[in-house]
Amino acid sequence: MSPRVSNRRIRLLLLGTTIAFACLLGRAVWLQGVQAASLERLGESQNTVTVALPAGRGAILDRQGVPLAMGTQAETVYADPMRVRNPWATAVAAARALDLNSDAVDKSISDRKTRFVYIERQADPEKAAKLQKLRLPGLGFYPEEKREYPQHDIGSHVVGYAGVDNVGLAGLERQYDKVLAGRPGTDTIVRDPTGRAVDTVNSVAPREGRNVHLAMDRIMQENLQNVLGDTVAQWRAKGATGIVLDPRNGRIMAMAVSPGFDADQFSSTTPDITRLRAVTDTYEPGSTFKIVSVSAALSEGLVTPSNSFTLPPEIKVADRTIHEADRQVTEQMSVAQIVAKSSNVGAVTLAELVNQKRFYHWIRRFGFGQKTGVDFPGESQGILLPEPKWSGSSIGNLAIGQGIGVTALQMASAYGAIANAGMWIQPHFVTKVGAQRPFRPKERRILSPHIANEMVSMLKDVVAVGGTGDNARVPGYQVAGKTGTAQKPDAHGYSRSKYVSSFVGFVPATAPRLVILVSVDEPHGQIYGGIVAAPAFARIARYDMQYLAVPPDA
Repeated sequence: MSPRVSNRRIRLLLLGTTIAFACLLGRAVWLQGVQAASLERLGESQNTVTVALPAGRGAILDRQGVPLAMGTQAETVYADPMRVRNPWATAVAAARALDLNSDAVDKSISDRKTRFVYIERQADPEKAAKLQKLRLPGLGFYPEEKREYPQHDIGSHVVGYAGVDNVGLAGLERQYDKVLAGRPGTDTIVRDPTGRAVDTVNSVAPREGRNVHLAMDRIMQENLQNVLGDTVAQWRAKGATGIVLDPRNGRIMAMAVSPGFDADQFSSTTPDITRLRAVTDTYEPGSTFKIVSVSAALSEGLVTPSNSFTLPPEIKVADRTIHEADRQVTEQMSVAQIVAKSSNVGAVTLAELVNQKRFYHWIRRFGFGQKTGVDFPGESQGILLPEPKWSGSSIGNLAIGQGIGVTALQMASAYGAIANAGMWIQPHFVTKVGAQRPFRPKERRILSPHIANEMVSMLKDVVAVGGTGDNARVPGYQVAGKTGTAQKPDAHGYSRSKYVSSFVGFVPATAPRLVILVSVDEPHGQIYGGIVAAPAFARIARYDMQYLAVPPDA
């Protein structure tokens, strides 16, 4: 080969090397200069991961500090199917440790199209720890809080429940979900190629949820539920509702519906059973509603308790004839006797004296047809036809508690206003969130103290010997209240076999501490509120007076 050809080849090789080096240099400049930021982010995303740090959910406590809902430690087990080496062996080991079905586990971790599947949410920590010791590739573990209800069915309708993700789904768990839940934190961690964490580059601590304190007393609540359950069984009833309310401040100390349910087993219970019907459902109140027509006539200055009326056994109102429940002759009755004997004709007579427009005003003033504002989700405002849409017989129907739908809480609050010298106070469950009061309950005057005192005296006569509510008497205490026996509406007007029997009253009548409502849905054997509901009232009141150490006033 000639020197000339050799030199030419050397120059070509040098030129090629120079060009290749220039390309590599340009590429390096491009990557390190122009694309450095985006590549750095890509690299970090492939090696770092942000993990949520769940905040502990606050507890729900009764007035004595007893937990009704609380969080307990659990361990969630998950898998990355792409990293599981032997799906069947892994499934068998996981199923044996966690008491699961091995076929179901194998099916979930054999799907290589996904990178994350749950093996078991909120597993028992001890069982999960045994599985973790096996160091099976592809399995992961992280701590998680599990919601538990240590009192089970006690107060379950009120407390409600939270789902598997600790989000409130019903009751106070839902109403106060934001304050109970707190705020989750995060950890940004660096992982090696095997997925193990090697460093934490950023951490935001979670803010724990706050505790919610109730006015509810677990002991009083349990007694209320026991009495309602016994009453339903005794009268073979469809259900029953009970409320215990402090009229001085609007605090709900107990509220229950029978039949009940275990909050820890809410997922296997139907919504019809878990619903707090005392707040969400309406019923026609019957004679317990007569306090409105009597109070209205007294407040308007149209009558006094001693004014007397000649009352026939029936009265015609437009196209409807309203009968007395068990009176067949004309009688002379005072306003006080109209209340004590629960006269339908007397209640209609007083409502007609007030007149339609003013009577509607008094119904609204007592809080019917509008929400109480209780701190509970799904409250019903009741059913009240606007006054311009009333028919000619509406005033007669409403005077005796028909043609209107009320909630049990509305009725208890109305009696609470009479017990509290005419001052209505917004009912509420929660007294504190953390260390703070969540709100100040609203107040409004319904009756003057004088009229309220007259109503108390007449309601005491209901419970006296010979009154319709004498079965509500409590030894050592004066009781004031009213019976109710209401036919249930049906497709043909009103049922002749289905009733709601109720009693609402307060004790001690001289200085009321508690308003107690008992409502029994579709009892069998007897229908009258004085026979079905009044004894349950007496049993609840007697227990609570002793428990609260309230001095006798009789």
